[in-house]
Formats: sequence, C-alpha cells, structure tokens
Amino acid sequence: MSKLPHDDIKPFTGEGSKKEQVSEMFDRIAPRYDFMNRFLSVGIDRIWRRKAIRFFKKDKPIHLLDVATGTADMAIMAAKILSPAKITGIDISEGMLKIGRKKIEKENLGTKIVLSGGDGETINFPPDTFDGVMVAFGVRNFEHLEKGLQEILRVMKPGAQLVVVEFSKPRIPGVKGLYNFYMGVVAPQLAKWFNQNKKAYQYLNESAKAFPDRRHFVSILNKTGYSNTYYQSLSLGICCIYSARKPVAPNAY
Repeated sequence: MSKLPHDDIKPFTGEGSKKEQVSEMFDRIAPRYDFMNRFLSVGIDRIWRRKAIRFFKKDKPIHLLDVATGTADMAIMAAKILSPAKITGIDISEGMLKIGRKKIEKENLGTKIVLSGGDGETINFPPDTFDGVMVAFGVRNFEHLEKGLQEILRVMKPGAQLVVVEFSKPRIPGVKGLYNFYMGVVAPQLAKWFNQNKKAYQYLNESAKAFPDRRHFVSILNKTGYSNTYYQSLSLGICCIYSARKPVAPNAY
C-alpha cells in the first residue's frame, strides 16, 4: 500500500499523528462548524451534498454508512431524500458527533440515524454490511487514503455504491486564481474574524490542494479494488462527486 503526499498534510505543526490532529481540530471548531460551512460556501455545499445523495436513488439502500459524518448533515439529508431503514454515521471527533446528535434529535430521526465514534480506516463492522457508503469532505482527512478506501470496500456489500464529495482544483485559469485566493487568503481571514481557528481553514486549503482529485482519485479507487468508477465536476471545478462500486463475484446471482 503506497503512501501519498496527501497523507502527510496535517492541521498543525508539532507532535501527534494526522488522525490525532484532525480529531483535535474538529473538536475545536465544532460549535461554529455548520455556520462557517454555510457562510464560506454561500450554501452551495448543501446543493453538492443533495446531488451526491441522489446517486443512491436507484439503489434504494436499506442501511447506509456515512463516514466522517461530522455534524450529520449528510445523514440527515439522506434520511429525508432516500428514506432508508437505517443510517450509521461514524467520526473521529466527539465534538462534532455531539452536535450531530442534537440535530438528529431535533429532526426526530433518532430511530433512523445512529452516530458513533469511529475511524474510516478501521471500521468496526463485519464485511459486506452496508448497501451504500457516503463520505462528504472527509477522505482528504484520512491519514492513509488507500487504507481507508480499502476498509470502506470491505464493509460494503457486493454491488454497493460508494459516493464521495470532495473539493477539487479548478482548471479554468480565471476561476483557478479566484479559488486559490479565496481558499488561501479570504477563508482563513474570515475564520479569524469570527474567532475560529485560522489554522483549521489553512489546513482546509492545503489538504484540498494536496488531494489527488479527478482522474487521479479515480485511479486510486480502481487500484484499491473498486469498479464502475466515475466522477462528475461541479461548480466550475471547485468540487467533484465520485462514484464507485464494490465488484460482484462472477458467479453471484
């Protein structure tokens, strides 16, 4: 299993693994995370999430896994759009999960959505458990990207779909320049003004720049055993939705 440059991008300098630092970072920003997400993306992130969830429409999944669920935005939206019997959300940040549980309770979805502490690289479920897996803005936080993708594949049922939403690097020259300025200068400064952790939003920019997007990520999905891999670029290339499936054994019926 190869190590990627992306795997070494950490939120802070100093001691601690990437996993430990990411968990600490999200615990710190959890109270204002949803507000900053809506503010910095002008609400576009909700449109991206909705599009990604609709990739599951034809599958009609019964049990979905939401990896890096955070404050449960994807899980709540999926419950409303897809009406599966159950959604399990896992995340390494207890601070984010605490807020997610409050949102689930407010939406009266406690019987359908269950959140628990969990690591996308060591998922505490047997093989072939889930009818679908979704990850929104979470795979770039994996300490070992390929290991995380292999672990997700393990817990998916044959034929099940993985849908990933992640930032990508725009290719259009004018858009690329504006995007880099916004992510590298404006977003961290706005975070500072709102008394948020500026380093967290600098990490967002650095991890998004280092992430192997588009065809590169598709090639990693293929390498780790997925089939039917595909990506769709959104909003002038600042985000992509990726779709991949767990292969079905040739003799399966």
